[in-house]
Amino acid sequence: MTLYPKLILDALATVTYPGTKKNLIDSAMVADDLRINGNHVAFTLIFPRDTDPFLKSVVKAAEAAIHYHVGSEVEVEVKSEFLSKPRPQADKLLPGVSNIIAVSSGKGGVGKSTVAANLALALARMGYRVGLLDADIFGPSMPKMFGVEDARPCAVRKDERDLIEPINKYGVRLLSIGFFVNPDTATLWRGGMASNALKQLIADADWGDLDFLILDTPPGTSDIHLTLLQTLAITGAVIVSTPQQVALADARKGIDMYRNDKVNVPILGLVENMAWFTPRELPDNRYYIFGKEGVRQLAQQLNVPLLAQIPLVQGVCDSGDAGTPVVLDASTPEAQAFLALAQSVVSAIRRRNAQLPPTQRVEIKK
Repeated sequence: MTLYPKLILDALATVTYPGTKKNLIDSAMVADDLRINGNHVAFTLIFPRDTDPFLKSVVKAAEAAIHYHVGSEVEVEVKSEFLSKPRPQADKLLPGVSNIIAVSSGKGGVGKSTVAANLALALARMGYRVGLLDADIFGPSMPKMFGVEDARPCAVRKDERDLIEPINKYGVRLLSIGFFVNPDTATLWRGGMASNALKQLIADADWGDLDFLILDTPPGTSDIHLTLLQTLAITGAVIVSTPQQVALADARKGIDMYRNDKVNVPILGLVENMAWFTPRELPDNRYYIFGKEGVRQLAQQLNVPLLAQIPLVQGVCDSGDAGTPVVLDASTPEAQAFLALAQSVVSAIRRRNAQLPPTQRVEIKK
């Protein structure tokens, strides 16, 4: 059987690229390098970017189309090229970011995202360059907390790559999967899809130069945490918990994850959120409705700092729902608590960097 270019191109015209819903020819994805040598066919497919989710399936479909329409005995060699420059290697990601802080909790509902948002804003108010990545893929809350639910990040061209431009609000550079999904629809993604989406928010974004990148992680321990640990060298972790014993038990698991021998991310300290309830009309009263000093006791047991105790005040909830985090009004006691937390975190980072070597990414060996 004699092979010639039109046979191959006609076969490729039967393959649809999901990104454009057109065939490979109409999508201009077949490079001008088709080579035929006897029974061997070689060509290049051009994809928009190296992270294209359809890359593997389209390459297999192209091979199958040639085998079906031209002949099963044809040897097919498909190479891939990308319109955008490939993303940097993982160990060279975010070279302009000095410190990466994971804000974590073992249990949901302890106010981790509220702490992460106000910590980022407090650091920005102190004059630091701050970024905030909402890594809670299945429950993103930062767009609402910052009052930017309708924002849609733009693409910028930089270093021959198309990058996502974070939303800038209150002096914090912010990215969240919430900007790209319907807020009223559940995100039904398998672990791999969620991890790939998170990697794009990290590697395909123009974070620029930052003193601190705050990661608002999902509660518990999951694929998302492993993705973060494999992708980024996290400087240290801040663990948030309420004084309640159930929350403390889960906080121990979160701490153990970071202290695992294969992870070795330093624990910067613990934050006791909802430490006590103070009614607005009785600002000097404290009611320990979730228990008293539980996180302080855990910090002492594990020999890690207690960074702050944040009271349960109605204003914290109201301001978060309104998209104006409480720390924006520095005159309130609750804002002062978050500003004190930020100062404690800065001190903990300085001690950590002076005493310990840089954290290494987690390497998974098969």
